[in-house]
Amino acid sequence: MDKIAIVILNWNGATMLRRYLPTVIAHSQGEAVVYVADNASTDDSLSLLSESFPEVRQILLDKNWGFADGYNKALAQIDAEYYVLLNSDVEVPEGWLVPLRTFMDEHQDVAACQPKLLSVADNDSFEYAGACGGYLDRYGYPFCRGRVFDTVEKDKGQYDEAAEVLWTTGACMMIRSKDYWAVNGLDGRFFAHNEEIDMCWRLRMMGRKLYCLPQSKVFHVGGGTLPKGNPMKTYLNFRNNLTMLYKNLPQKELHYVMRVRWLLDYVAAWQTLILNRNVGDFCAIYRARRDFMRWRTEFRPERKEHQRERVEARVPRTLRTNFCLVWQYYARRRKTFAELP
Repeated sequence: MDKIAIVILNWNGATMLRRYLPTVIAHSQGEAVVYVADNASTDDSLSLLSESFPEVRQILLDKNWGFADGYNKALAQIDAEYYVLLNSDVEVPEGWLVPLRTFMDEHQDVAACQPKLLSVADNDSFEYAGACGGYLDRYGYPFCRGRVFDTVEKDKGQYDEAAEVLWTTGACMMIRSKDYWAVNGLDGRFFAHNEEIDMCWRLRMMGRKLYCLPQSKVFHVGGGTLPKGNPMKTYLNFRNNLTMLYKNLPQKELHYVMRVRWLLDYVAAWQTLILNRNVGDFCAIYRARRDFMRWRTEFRPERKEHQRERVEARVPRTLRTNFCLVWQYYARRRKTFAELP
């Protein structure tokens, strides 16, 4: 068994691999084995790996399984104590793995951790997809230390202490293999978006902890597969977020939270149409709600199992808050993590 397996899931990402994979190889030697799991790419990814990076182990998948099931199928073929899920558009500096490994070795109650995520374009700013560790508000809206909705903060050392979080980003996450499989990994039906939050929430329900460790930092491009403003990204975010809530909310909160989300989602849809004149996102939100209603019965057995097996009645309020992030951000004008109640 390997100690650490770094697994990069790739689909037509030759450009990113060419640019960022050398840093992963150079700065992980002696610490980890590097894998690239390929989701049936049609670009020159595989020839690039064979010719330029022969030391990287390849896992070839038969089709594009998406982020969630792509990782499930790849990790099932790897024997390691820790997996590191790493996006292909991440640049890593020297020594980035040591704080993560050391912390996990010393804290057996922790299932997963992440480094501080900074932007490749601006190394002094947090990166949207995870920043310095993630949380949820009462209605399922994710936010981070360093990023609330579209407001991304400068990194001035304000979040440099290690902190317990509700979710760690799929862009760069170290997770114990036994914990990954204890909750059956990522939910492959999500395809992409919200799948790591869903998995982390399930881990927390089972009493396992998650941390952000800013002593380690990496640099992320972000938005490489589905850039912001893509209707499919909007669709997946809304559909999967609603599904995540349905799967994991305590029974006494379920009906109230879902009623409020019905209202908030349709307000968001009409805002995108009237204020932003974005017909694509408007239709995507309506389709997401429709498709969630159609497939939620598929998740009913899992929901019952989660509620029966959970060891915590509710995630602590410090991790899943009791306030409405939409109200705090748009009405109270609280734009940063430190300003939130």
